[in-house]
Amino acid sequence: VRHQSSKVSEKTGTTPWKVPDISRWKERTFMGYPREDGQAGTANIWLFFPLVFCENRNIELLKDVFEKELSYYRTDSHRLLLRALISGKEAETSVVEEEQGAGVFKNIEVKFITHQGGCGGIRQDSVTLSRLLAGYVNNPNVAGATVLSLGCQNLQVDIFKEAVKKINPELKKPILIYEQQKMGTVEEMMNVIIRESFEAIKEADKIERVPTPLSKLKVGLECGGSDGFSGISANPALGYASDLLAALGGSPILSEFPELCGVEQELVNRCVEQEDADKFLSLMKAYERSAVDAGSGFDMNPSPGNIKDGLITDAMKSAGAAKKGGTSPVTAVLDYGEYVSKPGLNLLCTPGNDVESTTALAGSGANIIVFTTGLGTPTGNPVTPVIKVSSNSELVEKMPDIIDVDTGGIIKGEKSIEEMGEEILDYIIRVAGGEEKTSAVKLNQNDFIPWKRGVSL
Repeated sequence: VRHQSSKVSEKTGTTPWKVPDISRWKERTFMGYPREDGQAGTANIWLFFPLVFCENRNIELLKDVFEKELSYYRTDSHRLLLRALISGKEAETSVVEEEQGAGVFKNIEVKFITHQGGCGGIRQDSVTLSRLLAGYVNNPNVAGATVLSLGCQNLQVDIFKEAVKKINPELKKPILIYEQQKMGTVEEMMNVIIRESFEAIKEADKIERVPTPLSKLKVGLECGGSDGFSGISANPALGYASDLLAALGGSPILSEFPELCGVEQELVNRCVEQEDADKFLSLMKAYERSAVDAGSGFDMNPSPGNIKDGLITDAMKSAGAAKKGGTSPVTAVLDYGEYVSKPGLNLLCTPGNDVESTTALAGSGANIIVFTTGLGTPTGNPVTPVIKVSSNSELVEKMPDIIDVDTGGIIKGEKSIEEMGEEILDYIIRVAGGEEKTSAVKLNQNDFIPWKRGVSL
């Protein structure tokens, strides 16, 4: 089934906004990690990543070393299960409890990113990747980074440094950069990296949480594995939470441009500035044109799971997906890799692909991501906690280990959209302050897929 969306060429008016009552939230704070540039983290992470895929193995070696020695868990539950099977002992259940460890540090975690970019493609993709990685370093949840370079790749160290400077000229976080072709053997290089990174991690562990205003929250709004209920429960409830956050001076971020096809006029009219309205339309048209040139189109966006559950066209999917952005004015429109700097609702150009979009949200500064789903998905992120919100209670019963908030009460008539939105915001605050760990964090789900600016829907 296809639809022909109406053509949008300009802003036709201004959409009035009924500001929600925020009296109960005005004095609320969360316990955040302060950064020198005024941002605030909901986590405190030392990040390891490569500039090019050639360094993925070395990142994996470092991951094995640091996670085993610093981890909060001594032995993975599935390894314990396999160990029992190898020894010939019958396990009573398919899940074996983990041995809890205390962890070496109190305030710092280590995370690792690998990717398939940095060389071999067009130079523009490497430049785009440099901006994304610079955004991860600048993300308030990151205390510092260890960066590995081979030396001869497209994404040169200077390109990365320039991207960091452009995104934050005053960035004072420690960034340790190592170039393998200048360092000799793997053994020698790894010894230097481990020693110097460990000292930097020890220093970052001294950063402690402090009471922080809710205006420091930058919340990515995401959906994936949507069902027929998503647009009437989880998404509008998240939209109300988004409106509350915008009214409090925070920055909700709505992404997934293919899933905004059909609701462009509403969003254009909500733009505060004419230049943002023009930019949004320009980005949407260029993106759709690239999809058509590749023999596809936004009408191909709904997945088999979406279609099976009733979202048979991109228009139907868009009508529900856009509700995550609530009704507040659009204060900024950002292209992929641009960083959030304004309070209020931001529109960020990303694919509808769940992981490509959540990857971009974190790279644009989101310190929390809220992800609605009706069919279930385990998606997480290396630096930003991902809160999973179900559109129906049956999903929670079936997959309780991946869901944090259930909005099924809306469908049952037990709760209003506004009540559920307030519950979502309350949970966001608890996660931001370290009082709650999301399911994706507990499962150590750290997904990272950069968008190559070809066609990705």
